[in-house]
Amino acid sequence: MTAPSDIAAAKRSFRNVAVSYLEAGAANGRPPLVLLHGIGSAARSFRRQLAGLSADRRVIAWDAPGYGGSTPLVPAFPTAEDYAAALESFVDDLGLTRFHLLGHSLGCLMAARFALRHPGRVVSLTLCAIAAGHGRLPGEERQRLLDQRVGDITALGPQEMARRRGPRLLAPGAAADAVAAVIETMGAVRPEGYAQAARMLSTGDIAADIEALPPSLPVQVLYGEADIITPPARNREIAALRPTAPVTAIVDAGHALYLEQPAALNAAVAAFMAEQERHGA
Repeated sequence: MTAPSDIAAAKRSFRNVAVSYLEAGAANGRPPLVLLHGIGSAARSFRRQLAGLSADRRVIAWDAPGYGGSTPLVPAFPTAEDYAAALESFVDDLGLTRFHLLGHSLGCLMAARFALRHPGRVVSLTLCAIAAGHGRLPGEERQRLLDQRVGDITALGPQEMARRRGPRLLAPGAAADAVAAVIETMGAVRPEGYAQAARMLSTGDIAADIEALPPSLPVQVLYGEADIITPPARNREIAALRPTAPVTAIVDAGHALYLEQPAALNAAVAAFMAEQERHGA
């Protein structure tokens, strides 16, 4: 297992766009793994995955546009397509041709759209605690949810928003250090990037993208049994659109399953990647 000290922070700039990211491991012939975080998160949320999954491959977690040291997207009201295009530029700059792709929460919308646009580049797609997007909701409800998110970060600021929202990402009785980690990471989000991501969530429709994916593209779904942000029933409903996709419920985990139950999450991801590589995907 790679030790946390082996995780390196980096930043790349191309065409006047900067992307900050964390990486661990080294290329050794196996496809790398790219990790996409959620709306109130950052690359650093995946430290346990960077450490636990990088013994035999390169693992990379980006800060999405407008997060960490990454440049925000140009459109004030971006779509999943804009984030997929940003991801394409990022992986191209890193020289990644084919790789495993994992999205968590809002990162699922980005990952699914990238996979739809570039299925030949995705060895496997893992969707964790799926944010479905609000694109199929009535317009009035979509606007209410968007106004609530943007209003929270505008009125409260990131740190107070994190203090109020952060603990809801965890299962009841979560350890104090996990609660502190979630609050610290959410409290560091940049309002512009968060607002852009909230607008993308408002128009997103992951069901449409999943239904359009090529049947040959391997997909799996993971969720926390105690998740109240993207509840188990919603994850199973989306997974049902892909009948061949394995579905894993992780016990004693809420929305932040990468933090609460990293060993279980890492084991499921590692096994799925290995299976696809054995089959020559």
